[in-house]
Amino acid sequence: MAGIKSKYIILFDGVCNLCNGTVQFLLKRDKKKRFLFGSLQGKTGQEYLRKYHLPTDQFHSFMLIEGNVLYTRSTAVLRMLKYLGRGWQLLYVFIYVPQPIRDGVYKLIASNRYKLFGKKDACRVPSSEERERFLD
Repeated sequence: MAGIKSKYIILFDGVCNLCNGTVQFLLKRDKKKRFLFGSLQGKTGQEYLRKYHLPTDQFHSFMLIEGNVLYTRSTAVLRMLKYLGRGWQLLYVFIYVPQPIRDGVYKLIASNRYKLFGKKDACRVPSSEERERFLD
């Protein structure tokens, strides 16, 4: 995809309602179209997991790729909010909370996300207007 190096790539669990809700949140607010999206279960998501030597059958983390740097868990979420702008970047102050504490909260939510928010049977299919923002 042209211009992919100037974009931020977000990889997410395509069957998780919380993750899909986050993608919807970003699509509505990312007016500059800085973010591209890919499900971890999709072809491109699987390629990135292999590239970063991560398991291709575990989808426990929200991921943000900036250039060639991969961020996961709470750091990925906070960096995403920083780039989203429009006041959301103020939440980036939580980056100063020690990472083990931030990631502990993240892991607690992630390990219960299907119970709390539900799960889809298949990955979400983007609308025709959104298709250019999705990697697969």
